[in-house]
Formats: sequence, C-alpha cells, structure tokens
Amino acid sequence: KPGEQKHPKEPPSLQCMHLAVVACGDRLEETLIMLKSAVLFSNRRLCFHIFAEDSLKPEFEKKLKEWPSSYTKKFESNIYPITFSVGNAQEWKKLFKPCAAQRLFLPVILKDVDSLLYVDTDVLFLRPIDDIWHLLREFNSTQLAAMAPEHEIPKIGWYSRFARHPYYGTTGVNSGVMLMNLTRIRSTQFKNSLIPGGLTWEEMLYPLYQKYKNYITWGDQDLLNIIFYFNPECLYVFPCQWNYRPDHCMYGSNCRGAEKEGVSILHGNRGVYHDDKQPTFKALYEVIRDFPFEDNLFQSLYYPLQSKFLDTVHTLCGRIPQVFLKQIEKTMKKVYENRVIVYLGANHRY
Repeated sequence: KPGEQKHPKEPPSLQCMHLAVVACGDRLEETLIMLKSAVLFSNRRLCFHIFAEDSLKPEFEKKLKEWPSSYTKKFESNIYPITFSVGNAQEWKKLFKPCAAQRLFLPVILKDVDSLLYVDTDVLFLRPIDDIWHLLREFNSTQLAAMAPEHEIPKIGWYSRFARHPYYGTTGVNSGVMLMNLTRIRSTQFKNSLIPGGLTWEEMLYPLYQKYKNYITWGDQDLLNIIFYFNPECLYVFPCQWNYRPDHCMYGSNCRGAEKEGVSILHGNRGVYHDDKQPTFKALYEVIRDFPFEDNLFQSLYYPLQSKFLDTVHTLCGRIPQVFLKQIEKTMKKVYENRVIVYLGANHRY
C-alpha cells in the first residue's frame, strides 16, 4: 500500500526449518533423543513444534532448557496441546497410537507455517535436516507432501498383501517421516471417494475416517494412503534411506539407496530401541542418548557406536554396519570441519 513500510524477507540462511512431532504417553525420552539428533547435526536454525499431553509440557520445557547454550541457540521450541479441529476428539485419540492422528491436523493448526517436516518420536537424524529440507525445492507444481514407500518389494510389503482399503502406488507409503508444504495443502481441493467434487483437507478428514474406519489398521497412515491414492499427483516420493526401518534389513538388505549412500534418517518403529530384537537400531539410539553435548563427536559417539556394532554382527541388520555408519561418519566429519573453521576464524591472529 502507498506509504507502507516494506520489511525485507529474512535471507534463506536465517529462516527456520520447521520440525513437528507428536508425543503422548511414555514418549518423552524418545522425543528428546530425536530432537537431540536434529540439533547435533543441523546447519540452519530449527523451529520445533511439539504437540504433547498437558502433563508432558513442563517436562519438555525443563529438559530442553538443560541443554548447553551452544545448542539451545540453534533452535526455538513451541509446545502445543493435543487438539482436533473436526470430528470426535476421543475417536481421533484412539486411532492407532495415542494422539498419532494429530499429524493430520498440522495444516489447520500451524496456519502461519509454510512448510514443515513431521517425524514420529522414534526417528533419529544421521545427517542434517537441511538435506531433506532441500527436497522441498524438488516438488513440482502439484506436489504438496513427500513420504517414502512402506516397502521396496511388493511381495513382502504389508499394504500389497493385507490392505482392505485404497493405498498409494504398489506398496503404500510410510508416514513416519513426512515433508509437507502446508500452504499448498491448505489451498488444494482434493479428489476423494465421498463426493464428485473436491474437498479441502479439513473438510475431508472426518468423513474419510468415517467411511474407512472399519478397514484401517495403521490409523492416520492409512488415511494418508487413501488420500494420495486419489491424488497421486500431489505426492513426491523420496527414497528409503530417508525413512529406514527394520523392514529394510530384517528380511535381507532391500534399500539400495542406503547401501549406496548410507542411512539418512533412522526410523526405529516396532519399539526396537527398547528391546533386543534389533540391536543395531538400539545401539544407535543409546549412543546418541548417552552422548555428552560438548564432547568430541568421534571419540564419544562414533567410536562407541563402532564398538557396539561388533556385538550385532550375528543379526541380519548387524551384518551391514556400513549402511548405518556411512552417512553419520560423513556428517560428523563435516560438523567437525565446520567447528575447526569457525575456531580458526575466531583466532586467525594466531
């Protein structure tokens, strides 16, 4: 408007990368370890959007404040109550795991956020979030979300064998790591099996749940598969190393991207961080959990990890340690080099 002062946009290097997670029940520690892995390796500033039960809010605030200032300055955090804008809240809460359906409502709740990365609590970042954030630039004009396939091989995939509802592609998609352009989601009319015309995201959620609730097993993930079955042009599919799960190695190695580049994001679903069924996954979780923030990454994280992996070689996942170690070693080298450069720059007169 005439006479109105213009405010320049923040340069991209200073803009937040938005990370959302939903935590209920006993997921406090798991969520904090996930956030820790994000902060350890990321380059740009992070904005955490934590959706949690009321009883967990003070615990999150307390624990995050205990982190060293050299890391707390790398992020800001917002903690929200669990809310559902349409339908019956109790029904949504009971869908699959407690509160998991909250992720379906992120476009409605976070109205001022353009794009974000949603992850489950049982995710670990083995490289900077910056790298998956860059995939937003690869979206074409119709794509508004990105997920990885549920499986690489249809004959052993869950959806291709058991699903009783529509699902995306030949094996379905896994929603544990989901990149979302919220602006596009809010403005799109989605094709559906409810009415001949399109519906907005918010209009579609509850009627879609009502139609398929007797056929879905994996809750909100199944609803997302149904949505993108009818709107395949809206989905960008990223490769399996961005959502690497036990299924990718427990039946033999079947994620070629991870074999080539290493695991980028580890997804320890089925509770494998907390039992002895997949010791390779548990080893990574425990090493990141126990890493003292200010210590040397190689000495206090990478070398203990190598040592723990020696005890897992009798398992199918443990037979391919390079898949788990390749990317995290590369990432730590970059972090270490960047710190050395910053240190030398500050002390260049010496």
